[in-house]
Amino acid sequence: MRKPISTTIACAALALLVFSTGAAADTDPLDPTVARIVGDVSAQRIARRIEALVGFHTRHTMSETESDTRGIGAARRWIQRELQACSKAAGGRLQVEMDEYIEPAGRRISKPTTLVNVVATLPGSSPASRDRLLVVSGHYDSRNTDVMDASGFAPGANDDASGVAAVMELACVMAAHQFDATLVFMAVPGEEQGLLGATHWAKTARAKNLRIEAMITNDIVGSATGDAGQYDPKQLRLFADGFDPLLRMLVKAQSNQQTTDTDSASDAVRKQLQALALAGGSEDLPTHQLGRHLKASGERYVPGFTVNLIQRRDRYLRGGDHLPFLERGYAAVRFTEPFENFRHQHQDVRTENGVVYGDLVEFVDMPYLANVTRINAAGLATLALAPAAPQNVRLEAIELDNNSTLRWDANAEPGLKGYRVVWRETGSPTWQQHRDVGLVTRATITGVSKDNVVFGVQAIGARGMASLASYPLPMGR
Repeated sequence: MRKPISTTIACAALALLVFSTGAAADTDPLDPTVARIVGDVSAQRIARRIEALVGFHTRHTMSETESDTRGIGAARRWIQRELQACSKAAGGRLQVEMDEYIEPAGRRISKPTTLVNVVATLPGSSPASRDRLLVVSGHYDSRNTDVMDASGFAPGANDDASGVAAVMELACVMAAHQFDATLVFMAVPGEEQGLLGATHWAKTARAKNLRIEAMITNDIVGSATGDAGQYDPKQLRLFADGFDPLLRMLVKAQSNQQTTDTDSASDAVRKQLQALALAGGSEDLPTHQLGRHLKASGERYVPGFTVNLIQRRDRYLRGGDHLPFLERGYAAVRFTEPFENFRHQHQDVRTENGVVYGDLVEFVDMPYLANVTRINAAGLATLALAPAAPQNVRLEAIELDNNSTLRWDANAEPGLKGYRVVWRETGSPTWQQHRDVGLVTRATITGVSKDNVVFGVQAIGARGMASLASYPLPMGR
């Protein structure tokens, strides 16, 4: 996975070429800390929190804020108290903050409105890794059929109390453990009004040049039943595509020639995209690689569960809170349930011809949602406990042979065990083979032609866990 290192698109694009993700080898033993975290996730706690969120009647972004029992203000203060209680139970390790700002009037905001992201940060314990941020979110606002209805009953049990409850459970369970990297757990508002809270946080992160290694949003993750009666509680969709947002940035910049917080595109961007495409890496941007990691780690720690990788930024006609991060050069993905029942999304609560409409608690499958939370936990914990990805990885294209030689810069973390080269066939969505090569910065994989496969390089930490993998660009003499 490539790590964005500048506020400019040019530097972001350059970073996309450097920093990629690979899953740990299937033969590695399960890490006991990760397994304990996965096992500690509670469907009962998740259910209690969803019921509490639904109990605020509506959490519409422009609903009332003064009441202690009704509206979005009461909901966000309750989320804050819950996270503070979890922090206290963990010895104060979670830093809970209210990221408040004024959203100006716009297409779905009728007047300037105070929005508040509830953010719980678990600082990393390793000096070499604590500036690596892993962000996970759900949105706590809700809506009815009329997106501007700020007072009607809008329970939002699945969309997206399910995602918020999952994130809160992750924060509370993971706060009891220490990780090398920093974890950021967010409940954001304004998603239904245009991804507003997430956009504010992503813009701020880019302005501060924060090193966000991965961002996951959980949105509509609480049911395994579709509107045609489909049912599979062992599947989850993961939307992961990074190429499309970068191309959109280029087109936008070329069409309006305006400078934004992501900056306009430049010749450097085009050159880097061309280098990536020519190297066969158009499916190896950071978001693709993050998706591979989450699929592999989730399926290892939650046996029998399948994470379906979908190489799209999101569903057609829809968008989630990962998009503002994608559009600023960060690796970002969306988890969502395997099927959707549109009778229970964006609908006024009612019964017509014997059919119940509305996003009610009764349509959320709590055991299924607990497994989705465990998938998240496995992916986040394995990343947070691993070292950073190797940098400046190159594939030697110097002479004609049927072997493959890669080189990279040495990692700075103490206690590193070595490096691992991973590869896959060009048509495979996930890594298929690996070879541990020890504490070296150059390795030749004999008998594997660089013409036929896609490579990556991972660092192996003191605990034996593999880092994100770095995608190699070719180098000549």
